[in-house]
Amino acid sequence: MSSSQRFGFFAGLCAYFIWGSLPLYIRAMRHVQPQELLAHRVVWSVPTALLLIALAGNWKDVRAALRWNTAKWLILSGLVIAANWGVYIWAVNAGRTIEASLGYFINPLVSVLFGMLFFAEKLRPAQWIAVAIATIGVGIVTLAYGHVPWISLVLCMTFAFYGVIRKKVAVDSRAGFLMEVLVLVPLALAWLAWFVQQPDGRPMGEGGWDIPLLIAAGPITAFPLILFGLAAKRLKLSTVGMMQYIGPTIQFLIALLVFREPFGSTHAIAFGLIWLALAVFTIDSMVGEAKARRLARSARPI
Repeated sequence: MSSSQRFGFFAGLCAYFIWGSLPLYIRAMRHVQPQELLAHRVVWSVPTALLLIALAGNWKDVRAALRWNTAKWLILSGLVIAANWGVYIWAVNAGRTIEASLGYFINPLVSVLFGMLFFAEKLRPAQWIAVAIATIGVGIVTLAYGHVPWISLVLCMTFAFYGVIRKKVAVDSRAGFLMEVLVLVPLALAWLAWFVQQPDGRPMGEGGWDIPLLIAAGPITAFPLILFGLAAKRLKLSTVGMMQYIGPTIQFLIALLVFREPFGSTHAIAFGLIWLALAVFTIDSMVGEAKARRLARSARPI
């Protein structure tokens, strides 16, 4: 693994640990409407991104992000990730964190499929088996909930598409993130302006500790996405997808042990199949990378 890949791996690891702990923050802000929290996530992400760009001194990347060929993709990725944020906030506050975590458990396998579709990354037989096992698991979850797990599917698909777009766009992750939130800021400010005019509307939650916590929504949102962008540019999409089980595992444990969400035997079977699929995929990926390294060493001239 090159130094660039090691940096990408470490960045991805940090991103997924932050995302995994996010339900604790969202539940602490449960008294704030999901739309209000989403708007503050967007608004306070702008100064966070600007600060990170200023510290790095990479304003040239911001100019590159403003070029239409790049900007059009970042506008799309901004809208996609906003949908992801909104659904996730609602799900945690609605007591459906386990269903939300399921979406991120499925996402690594969808990322693998997207890697095949968009980047010609090949799937080995064991990886196809992993996808099939996960599909069966989703089917069992559908039976357990009595309906299609739309929260899981929306979160899974939106984040997978976001990963594809960010891998496709050749721009620094900080500049790219700034462009994404700048697109969303007018919508967020318009909603906040309308909200404060309502009888129960207020600009900064209920005041007190809500003020710093809402401002903290910017760094909490920006840091993992920027770290994810750094990882996506340096690693194969399938590797990024493989790492993602870290986040939903933490989310799942928080939902089960802290939030005490219901979890029956049918859920256990379904999640067990999905974890089995991830194990098959992970082991196969590790074996494949080991073989590739051996072949590379044997091909070197003596």
